[in-house]
Amino acid sequence: GCITALPNPLGLAAAADLDLSREVVNVMAREAKALGFNWSFTPVADINRQIASAIVGTRSFGSDIDTILAQTVAHVQALQAEGIAATAKHWPGEGFDARDQHLVTTINPLSMEEWDSSFGRIYRAMINAGVMTVMSAHIALPAWARKLHANAGVEAFRPASLSSALNTGLLRNTLGFNGLIVSDATLMAGMGSWADRATAVPQVIESGCDVFLFSLHEERDYALMLAGLREGRLSEQRVEEAVTRILGLKAALGLHRKSINERIPPLPQAIAATRTAEHAAVAQRAISRGITLVKDVRNTLPLSLQNHRRVVIVGEAAESRVPGIHNTPLNRLKDELRQRGFELRDYDPALPPTPEDTDLLLYLLTQESMLTLSRIYVDWRNLQKGLLPSMERYWHDVPTIMVSFGHPYHLFDAPRVPTYVNAYSATEAAQIAVVRRLLGEEAFTGISPVDAFCGLPDAIY
Repeated sequence: GCITALPNPLGLAAAADLDLSREVVNVMAREAKALGFNWSFTPVADINRQIASAIVGTRSFGSDIDTILAQTVAHVQALQAEGIAATAKHWPGEGFDARDQHLVTTINPLSMEEWDSSFGRIYRAMINAGVMTVMSAHIALPAWARKLHANAGVEAFRPASLSSALNTGLLRNTLGFNGLIVSDATLMAGMGSWADRATAVPQVIESGCDVFLFSLHEERDYALMLAGLREGRLSEQRVEEAVTRILGLKAALGLHRKSINERIPPLPQAIAATRTAEHAAVAQRAISRGITLVKDVRNTLPLSLQNHRRVVIVGEAAESRVPGIHNTPLNRLKDELRQRGFELRDYDPALPPTPEDTDLLLYLLTQESMLTLSRIYVDWRNLQKGLLPSMERYWHDVPTIMVSFGHPYHLFDAPRVPTYVNAYSATEAAQIAVVRRLLGEEAFTGISPVDAFCGLPDAIY
């Protein structure tokens, strides 16, 4: 890619250093500005409480309210100090529903008292920090709807993107947000499963969003918006308010005072400002700092050539679901091990690892949180290539380590694996950092931002 690969929010939270977080966001902001961007749809302020969620996970700062609050505020301040508008998302708060709003309208199940002491605290802090925009998502908050109307019925499950009660009533009037509200992507089934497009398109704006996000067919959606305006389902007043807030955001960023070369720097200037050695060093430091040793109950670590020379690798790069984003192979990790003298071979169910031919079994899992994935889990049948091999567990006979370069909850499916590491992403920097730590060349410093034991009492052993 043309930009520096930085840690995801969960990896950054594991680094547990707000000054370092600000450095990372500064890098992101400087490179974004060099490429002509002035608005970021970050930070994610969701609470990672549902281990089955494939969409929150590594995109969040974890499950601790104070950590999320501190990280999101630092993110907002660092971004906007560089002249890039930040976006608090996903309003009114995701993370307690295991499902993905790309596929279904999700539900925030908290009581208003619970919401106010969690999401309410976080959003108030970001608003007080001056966050310029909020993304209204396809997420319902039934407790708020029922507070307004005790017998709300199905209306209690209306997504925020189509809810004036949540956008105007709760976000603006109760929390005091005076910035711009952008809808989440209107192509998502979280909106499409709630209402037909002819109804939903004008309702996004009428319900308090100022920006309508993404269209497959712009002309068609424009016609639907215009029809809503002509039929009275969208008011001229609401359109004027939305336009005013859009112009206000542009003015707040000073875009009207900048030349085209200031807004979109010339290519040589952009190239010089991205992927610099300084930025790479910040990324390496932040990613390395977050690598987390969750457990090592048999004292397998540190690895050594004397004890672990012959290594069997189980795992492969996760398939990307986003167009234009390629899979991340683990070639750098393998190269680092080979350069140190380790002998690597891939797992073969026809020649399963035994103490006679294997000194270490290394599971490498790379699936990060991803839209439309529904679930992330240890797919034993795919990893160990077959029905009967999927049931084999080798760690009683061969030292075994499982490293997750993504989803932090794999102990749910492998609670008795003796050594488990969370690295949060599969960047080359993460691969290098993991090797150095497995060999004891550098210490593990990450602090888990979630319950990596998944609430399982046996997983700690």
